[in-house]
Formats: sequence, structure tokens, C-alpha cells
Amino acid sequence: MRIASRGRGEAGRERLTLVPETVDDLWHLSYVLEPGDLVSGDTTRRIQRNDDQMRDTGGQREHLSVTLEVESVEFARFANRLRVGGVITGCSREDQLGLHHTLNVEPHEELTIEKRFKPDQIERIEDAEAAADNPEVAVATVEEGEAYIHLVKEYGVEEYASFTKPTGKGEYSRPRAELFGELGDALSHLEVAAIILAGPGFTKQDAHDYIAEEYRDLADLITVVDTSAAGGRGVHEVLKRGAVEEVQDETRIAREAETIDELMERIADGAKAAYGIEAVAEATEFGAVEELLVLDERLREERQGDGEWTVDVNEVIKTVEQKGGEITVFSKEFQPGQQLKNLGGIAALLRYRLQ
Repeated sequence: MRIASRGRGEAGRERLTLVPETVDDLWHLSYVLEPGDLVSGDTTRRIQRNDDQMRDTGGQREHLSVTLEVESVEFARFANRLRVGGVITGCSREDQLGLHHTLNVEPHEELTIEKRFKPDQIERIEDAEAAADNPEVAVATVEEGEAYIHLVKEYGVEEYASFTKPTGKGEYSRPRAELFGELGDALSHLEVAAIILAGPGFTKQDAHDYIAEEYRDLADLITVVDTSAAGGRGVHEVLKRGAVEEVQDETRIAREAETIDELMERIADGAKAAYGIEAVAEATEFGAVEELLVLDERLREERQGDGEWTVDVNEVIKTVEQKGGEITVFSKEFQPGQQLKNLGGIAALLRYRLQ
């Protein structure tokens, strides 16, 4: 994310002009934008013409500069775009004012947001700006007969490829080199700064030796890490152990994995933890919250008025900050976020145990 400019808008709003540079940045913006915000950008719109000289054919597309009052926001991950829908309040063609339109925001397209930003939303944008310098990392996990490649994203870990080649003995077994070859070929097509190769037993080391020999350009990128499993469980172990942080100064999901594990341990021990909106709100009032954990999806629902909590989450966040606590917003796309969702979407690590 690149912050191009900052200023003041009307009615006490703050104005930010941003350039999202990756799909991760679009995902971040989907949790910053809310109904009622103003978003400006360049777009195309089908303009209908129906005059004496030209029969209406459904319209021709024209390039326009528009400002929308936001009604809906959708992060379309697989289309690599952010869809922002709303009513046109400003436009280079006055005859389009008051009509509905959708801005399709893609990486490297500038947009201006005018709103009353909440502290965690500004922090999210600034974190995304800082994360622009983090190198791309792939996590390859392998065990006998199967291998997986996951890409580390800001919004979670995304499975890029999986391979199954039965090895060992039996009618359908295949040489291990076939599995390692497919894994190496897939890794060679990625533009990443580092590859973490993980898995149980000796299979990962055999895979490393094969790839280093057959795909020599990858050899210096690979770090071998021991895990008890391949696939999603293996990736979780890699993140928990901080292997990704060795090549990235700061990785959001590695921090989430570590934090949720600490929360679950505290809950199991009956120690300094709270979960569920009522328990967390009570701990907040006592000044007991050391770190607040809240799910991005649930936070957006509550702020848009679609949630079920009887407590104002914005007041909880404000009080935690005033009393010196930290705020961590979890991604719903990654396993720690799903664990937090199962606990009601909000939890807290406490400074001391409440009775």
C-alpha cells in the first residue's frame, strides 16, 4: 500500500489518497471501507444516448471520474479486485449524479477515501504500507506420497498447488523423483524471495537434495524446517515457530498463530483469558485487557449494524486503547481466525485473572 496524500475533507472527515499495490492491499481496504464513506476514483460507465440523431443501443462506455457514497464492499480475491458500490455524489458528468455505480478497484489504481477513520483502520493502512517491503514467501510441505505449496499472504495462507504420487511399495507406487520433480517445477515458476521446505521425517531433506540438484536457481532460496505433518497443519507449525519471520521482518499471520495458541493454552488452564463479547467487555471495564483479539469479519458486521452483539465494539476497542491494551484484528481467512470465530469472534489476553 502506498499513501499518496493525506488531508481534511468536509464535516470533519479525513481524506486519504491511496494506491493499493497488491491483492493483499485490496483485502485490507475491504475492512476499512464502510457504508456512508466517500470513495473517489476513475472508472468507465455505460452512458445511454437517445436523441433524434442516434437510436439508443444500450449505451457506450465512457471514462469518468466519480465519487461514490459507499453502500457495499466486496473483496473479489480470485478476480484480483475490490468492488465498491454506491450512489454517485460527484462526477465529471452531472447527468450521472444520484445514479448507482460500482467501482472496480485493482492493484496500482489510485483512489481517495474520505471518512472518519477509526484508530484501528488507520493502523491497518499503515501496517499495509509497511508490509510492502516484506519479501514474498512460499511454504512447501512434503511427506511420503504427497506435497503442497502455500503462499504467505497478508490475508492468510493460500494453497497454490498440491501433488499426490503414491511412493514406496505396491502396484500403483511411483518413484519419489516424480513427486519431487513436480514440486520443484511448480516452485521454479513462482516469483518469491524465499522458500521454506518443511515436513516430517527424512522426506523433506530428500526433496531438498533433489530440488537443489535439478533446480539450482532455487537452492539458495530454500530453508528446511522440521514439522510433524504436511499440508495445512505443517504450515501452521512453520508459522508458529517463526520460520517465516526469519525472512520477513513482520508477518501478520505468524503473530496470529502464536497469539491464538497462547489464548487456547490460557483457556485450557483456566488462566488469564476471556472470550465472548460479554466477558471481554467486563474485563475491559476493569482495565484487565492486555491484548484484545477480534475477528475482522465480525468487526465489520458489527460496525455495519448487521451483528448480534449487545455491546458497542467500538467502545470496547477505545477503552482497551485508553487503558494501555493492544488490539489485534484477526483474518477470517486463516486458521487462527477460524479458531477465534468459534469463540464468538472476540477474546482477550488478560493482565490478571478475574473472579
